[in-house]
Amino acid sequence: MSINRVTISGNLGRDPELRATASGTQVCCLAVCVNTRQKVNGEWKDKANWVDVIFFGNRAESIARYLAKGSHVTIAGRLSQNTWETKDGQKRSKLEVVGEDIDFQGGKRSEQPAAENEQQSDVYDDDIPF
Repeated sequence: MSINRVTISGNLGRDPELRATASGTQVCCLAVCVNTRQKVNGEWKDKANWVDVIFFGNRAESIARYLAKGSHVTIAGRLSQNTWETKDGQKRSKLEVVGEDIDFQGGKRSEQPAAENEQQSDVYDDDIPF
């Protein structure tokens, strides 16, 4: 039996990159920094591990719209080996996560001035008892 399931949690190292395939499918590429702790000279330090993640379809569009560099995400997906040949004939490969589920808090910062944000809070009625 084989199991190919990955869950990572970390911060985006750059803004999501959205593009489309020749057939029109949306593709969103992310670089997620996942830290691990390791002891160096008797002292615990964080080691950054960069994980390439790719999402497809409608979810790719939503991710590109709502996330930005620094956003914290938790992603579940599967590993995929991507192989290609360069123009000069060298064979290359990369292991990446094909995202299936994503959880994030917040998103891109609001571009609205503070006064507009305060006006939105006036929607709530102070007379409601709960």
